[in-house]
Amino acid sequence: MISENHFLKKKDLKTLTCNPFNLIGDEWDLLTAGTPEHYNTMTASWGAMGVLWGKPTFHCFVRTNRYTLDFLNENDCFTVTFFDPDQHAALSYCGSHSGRDVDKAKETGLTPILLDGSTTFAQARSVFVCRKLYVGAIEESGFVLPETYSKWYDKEPLHRMFIGEITAYYERECE
Repeated sequence: MISENHFLKKKDLKTLTCNPFNLIGDEWDLLTAGTPEHYNTMTASWGAMGVLWGKPTFHCFVRTNRYTLDFLNENDCFTVTFFDPDQHAALSYCGSHSGRDVDKAKETGLTPILLDGSTTFAQARSVFVCRKLYVGAIEESGFVLPETYSKWYDKEPLHRMFIGEITAYYERECE
């Protein structure tokens, strides 16, 4: 575990120029919570960024059967980490294997690092550090279109939603 950050530079969120639909939906991210000694990460391709309650926020969704849910519930902060395309296989692995059963970092070659009191990875292209503001459950009764519920939840557990204030944003320094 690397405990210092030599790779990432803190940036002003107002300099962010990404398209969140591509970033979240197409590139995916690793959602990570926990301490460097005890954490878990999972691949996510659902989420949102915006302003809520006067703060920049990241919204993420985690099914109730995911191991990462325990870490999100137990910790005040989490990271949302994006990577270059050459790490796609690592993200695919992290999305198809449980941290209950395998050491994802060991299996993928990702290097966990401590960043602002939370865990992310040295190979990151960009990282949002978030502090939990709100946790809520997605409920069947809230669906306006029954076909949406049927498509995504008929045989799968529902999600819990986490809204985090983005407290810091980092980008990898150019080499």
